[in-house]
Amino acid sequence: MLLDSSIWDYAKENNFTLVSKGTDFRQRSFLYGFPPKVIWLSVGNEGTNTIKTLLLDNIEMITEFDKSLSEGFLVLEYS
Repeated sequence: MLLDSSIWDYAKENNFTLVSKGTDFRQRSFLYGFPPKVIWLSVGNEGTNTIKTLLLDNIEMITEFDKSLSEGFLVLEYS
């Protein structure tokens, strides 16, 4: 997909981390590695409040992931 490629390239060029609950960036991460880093939210059809809580509850893990030089993919799951 052209839009996904543009977003991927922009994130890579600007040292951004992508956060997505879709599988497109997860697959790109598996194919191309990083950068950019990808945080994949395994939340199914949960809404924005669940996603907000998931991100806030894992802020320390996300911060460590962001600092890591060897990790490029992080899964956060809603349970």
